Amino acid sequence: MIDNHKAIKDTYMSRETIENINSQVQMKTVLFSQTPGRYALKAIMSGFLLALVTVFMLAIKAQFEGANEGLVNLVGAIAFSLALVLIVLTHSELLTSNFMYLTVGWYYKVIALNKALAIALVCFFFNIIGGFILFIIMKITPIMTPEMIESLRALVDSKTVHSTWFAILGKAIFCNFFINIGIYISIQFKDGLSKAFFIACGVIVFVFMGYEHVVFNAGLYVGMIFYDFDAVAWLHVLKNIIFAFIGNFIGGGIFVGLLYAYLNGKRDSLQ
Repeated sequence: MIDNHKAIKDTYMSRETIENINSQVQMKTVLFSQTPGRYALKAIMSGFLLALVTVFMLAIKAQFEGANEGLVNLVGAIAFSLALVLIVLTHSELLTSNFMYLTVGWYYKVIALNKALAIALVCFFFNIIGGFILFIIMKITPIMTPEMIESLRALVDSKTVHSTWFAILGKAIFCNFFINIGIYISIQFKDGLSKAFFIACGVIVFVFMGYEHVVFNAGLYVGMIFYDFDAVAWLHVLKNIIFAFIGNFIGGGIFVGLLYAYLNGKRDSLQ
């Protein structure tokens, strides 16, 4: 028998990725604490990009109406993956990816729990502001056609009135698991094309399967404020936001962030 000289630390297969995440959490903390205006702008840009590509996806669905539904949904999902690729590669701030980053940072004591929570909530608020800015601009243009508005209305109804809280929770877990597992893998690559590919993979799965992304959903509801406010059941919207938020945290923060933090070192190993 060959002697086994491996130690526990040799099993930390993606330790470099975890160190990269912790470094980014430290930068987020500095940005948030010392230049909050810049942090807000990065969060606004994420919401803006997400809402912008949402409109692109609605246009695809409207213009391909009558074609094979599965194929249209797949094309829309591929198109929407552009949003997260742009957000990640421009280092913008998105709540759902921050669930993973902040959880890893909390596990390694890089950030306190109260600071992590503050960053998450502020990030979410300004993500929504980004959606408002996008739809204010859209409202003064003829871009949103009646067909696109009807597609938006149907999508909102399916996520609110026609969804139970436990269905939303489960779909939200799956959504952010796929998104953050893609981001986690992408961190291991240096070139932009490889990063973009793995980021897009997770997004394509979540969009095609109709999973729940709390920031994407919030952007849809912002759109309805401008195009059909009276058609929205706002209590059901609140139900969706609450359980999508919780589910996204579980999927990205616990199932990816906390899991891989634990698999790649002890909690006090950075001290």
